[in-house]
Amino acid sequence: MSRKSILRTVLLTATWIPVVMTMREFVHVSQIKGKSMRPTLNPNDDSTDWVLVKLFRPRRRERDDIVLFRAPTDPNVIYCKRIKGLSNDALYLDNDSMVRQDKSHLTLVPNGHLWVEGDNTHSVDSRSFGPISDGLVIGKVMCVIWPPERWGTNLNRWVGRDILANHDSK
Repeated sequence: MSRKSILRTVLLTATWIPVVMTMREFVHVSQIKGKSMRPTLNPNDDSTDWVLVKLFRPRRRERDDIVLFRAPTDPNVIYCKRIKGLSNDALYLDNDSMVRQDKSHLTLVPNGHLWVEGDNTHSVDSRSFGPISDGLVIGKVMCVIWPPERWGTNLNRWVGRDILANHDSK
């Protein structure tokens, strides 16, 4: 390789450094572990999905978004769950239709908080630790990037259980 060719390669590579550094501020790649988001992510025991996460700037949240957030009990642990309730939403905590007529099973998501649940009912989520502070959210899962056979996975095909009481605000 000639000296001119090496210099050209080094300069071309150097021009991509600001692009890569900027992208790290807006997106992140994360491995999803566990069964809590099954069947949407990690649909079987043999799969481990890698996802592209859009870091929140500005912080806009919507119901049924899949988000990564720091566990409220341990900031070193990152959870992946679906937003089921936003600030000031009234939620039913029991999926039984008979309970829906009983207002005593309603809970209000406090201002500045979110209610998050895994798609799998056997999930450690807001049903275990309550609403989470909005400030714990890292970002929104945009798409599955690995394995290749999972490209194009519809992240909203399964959105877990319906717990929103105030449907008119949807």
